[in-house]
Amino acid sequence: MSAPNGTASEGAAEALVADVRQWSGLVLTGAWAALASVAMIVVQVAIFTVWPPPDTAQGMFELLVQNPLLGLIALDVLYVVSNLLAYLLYFALAVVLWRVSRSAVVLALAFGVLGMAAYMASPRPVEMLQLAHSYAAAGTAGREALLAVGDGMLATWKGTAFDVYYFFNLVTLLVLALLMYRSRVLGRSAAVWGLAAAVLMAVPSNFGTAGLVFSLASLLPWAVFAILVGRRLLALVAATRV
Repeated sequence: MSAPNGTASEGAAEALVADVRQWSGLVLTGAWAALASVAMIVVQVAIFTVWPPPDTAQGMFELLVQNPLLGLIALDVLYVVSNLLAYLLYFALAVVLWRVSRSAVVLALAFGVLGMAAYMASPRPVEMLQLAHSYAAAGTAGREALLAVGDGMLATWKGTAFDVYYFFNLVTLLVLALLMYRSRVLGRSAAVWGLAAAVLMAVPSNFGTAGLVFSLASLLPWAVFAILVGRRLLALVAATRV
């Protein structure tokens, strides 16, 4: 009875090697994207700790005029990059996990695409930068009107689209982490860290104090998950080149 099981395992391993070899560029890109996303977390946490972002439209306008780069970072420009890096990682995971469950992989990527589209529609860094310059040149009445517009921009930034992105990204990570746990190709420890990060994403960061606590708490398991998966993906690509 052991021979068929052994043959099946060998066949699955050969199929995985073939998939990784065929999509090695994508897998390699996802691996480095995973490691880069951790570096981005460190940079963002450091910046926001040293220079906490303003919580009003007026404060944001003043920051954008005085220091445009820091103002754009406060409006989550770096977070846009972090999300793109995460999605490149998801594509690499799709290659490795495709034969575990094609339906689940397609479902995960579909939610990821919709979530990413929702998020990309929510930030307003360019609009806020333009409003900030108009605010600096406007009179008293003009400034009051521009502040009202700025408040609307900030509300849109962390509004419905942002929450949709948060929950859809949770589904993507949760499905992929469950597949990882089933397959064991990338290690169950990495899968557990991914599941932990997904659970902590259940409360969006714009849900008051609880959301802030959950979002900050999710950074550690995500970082560990990304490092473990990134290293494993690099090893898989290296194995196909031997």
